[in-house]
Formats: sequence, structure tokens, C-alpha cells
Amino acid sequence: MTDIHSCAADELTAAQLYAVLRLRVDVFVVEQECPYPELDGRDLLPGTRHFWFADGGDPEEVTGYLRVLREPGGALRIGRVCTATSVRGSGLGARLMTAAMEYAGEVPCVLEAQTYAQGFYARFGFVPEGEEYLEDGIPHITMWRR
Repeated sequence: MTDIHSCAADELTAAQLYAVLRLRVDVFVVEQECPYPELDGRDLLPGTRHFWFADGGDPEEVTGYLRVLREPGGALRIGRVCTATSVRGSGLGARLMTAAMEYAGEVPCVLEAQTYAQGFYARFGFVPEGEEYLEDGIPHITMWRR
């Protein structure tokens, strides 16, 4: 059983934050070979919401994650969307996005999608805006859900 968890930044335990950061570093820094500062200072800001799923109901066994940030002007920014290789293709990423979209309601949302994942985000109402660009050598595109 894999349960989705959600909490505000100030509700994360140290162990939960560690597990989330470990997954993000494993995916973005190690697997995708993007040596960038993963700790960007936004994880603990007021208004940041964390969503993750955990194997066996243990909230410290994180196998998928995303965060929602409040942007100036009121939009929500979806970011750091990732899953462990062991759960890819299982539909858990879609469940995670569904939970985040339920949280967002009618509020406009923006994300910076890796270009290959445009179809995934389109399923949740996101449409590309602007030109493709490279971030850490990986093609990305800005997508909005309004």
C-alpha cells in the first residue's frame, strides 16, 4: 500500500525532510547528472506545501514527491516532481499530481516541465507557453494551468 502524504513546510519532521531530500538528490543530481544546489531555500518557506508517497504507509520511505510554492501574484508553482525508479510506470506519479491539483483548486499553476514529460502534465490541464530552453543540459518548457 502506498499512501499519499501532504503537509505544510513547518509540519515536516526532520526524518521526513531528510527522506524527501534524499529522493530528490537521487533523481535530479545523481540519476540525471545535474550537479546543482538542490537545497534552494524554498522548502521551508511559509506557504510551501509538500506532497509525497511512501511505501507501506511509512511516511519516511519516500518513493515519490512534489512541492507546491506560492508565487507573488497568487499562482502556485509545482516543482521537484520525481519518483523513484522502482515505482515509475505504476500510476503513482499521476496520483501525486491529482492530489496537488485538488489542493490547488481553481488557482492558476505553473511548472517547468522536462520536455519529454509534456504529455504527462497535459493530462492535468497544463499547456506549454514560450520556447523550449535548456536547464542543466536538459530540455524544459514552461507550462501553465489557468
